[in-house]
Amino acid sequence: MRVGDVLRGKKRRDVVTVRPSDDLAAAVGLLLEHTIGGLPVVPPGGPVLGFVSERDVVRAVEDGCEGILRRRIDEIMATPAPLCEIDDPLHEVMARMTRDRLRHLVVVDGDRIEGILSIGDLVKQRIQELETEAGVLRDYLAGQRARE
Repeated sequence: MRVGDVLRGKKRRDVVTVRPSDDLAAAVGLLLEHTIGGLPVVPPGGPVLGFVSERDVVRAVEDGCEGILRRRIDEIMATPAPLCEIDDPLHEVMARMTRDRLRHLVVVDGDRIEGILSIGDLVKQRIQELETEAGVLRDYLAGQRARE
């Protein structure tokens, strides 16, 4: 299974981004408005430069509250952006997210953003796989019992 397979199953594929020159208030507004946990940082017509997450907002607040909402995104974003390719094997992406303690990855196809993969997306996918496996095993066992 590949990252693209999970993205195709998502209800929302639109990607909300923020510019490096935007301020923290704009980013927080987008996070709340779209009920999302992070934003790719992308200049107009440019590649993904970074990622600003809820964690980055909390760290910025911890650094000092005065003028916090006017701070530029490029001052607080994580760089490099946590990226994965749309054709990356899912098991490798899961291992990386676990190892690096990432909750979001920006999915790209070359320089084009295809979506955001969250840890919740991976959990949902794994639950679906386990439910399918359990159903196959139940059907198999029912068939074995019917033969006896």
